[in-house]
Amino acid sequence: MKEVPNALRTWFVVHFVVDMLTGIPLLFFPEAVMPLLGWTTIDPIASRVVGAALMGIGIESYLGRNANREVFQAMLNLKVIWSGSAIFGIGLGIRSGGATAGWLFLGIFFIFWVVWIYYWRKLRE
Repeated sequence: MKEVPNALRTWFVVHFVVDMLTGIPLLFFPEAVMPLLGWTTIDPIASRVVGAALMGIGIESYLGRNANREVFQAMLNLKVIWSGSAIFGIGLGIRSGGATAGWLFLGIFFIFWVVWIYYWRKLRE
């Protein structure tokens, strides 16, 4: 495939919105947000690092939404690795007795992982 599908460009914008909606509260207000999601022990540094990562990847998704195929391939590499690693980490956390909201985050990361894998393969054709 030589052209970047418009649907993938749209997914990058969706990813930006989701990452900003989750990243901003984690970066600026983890002590207020995390208890609402069932977390009773809050590490404000770890929460803010996750928020910063979400915002960084999300903002790059938005900035790169009109880029060429090569840029999309590189971004998809990052997104596949990030979402796959997050799925693994969240799964371990749930297994260790993490908050029930972990299932929501697991589901969101899984949906994005499936989308990213699909387009990663499609752009390699």
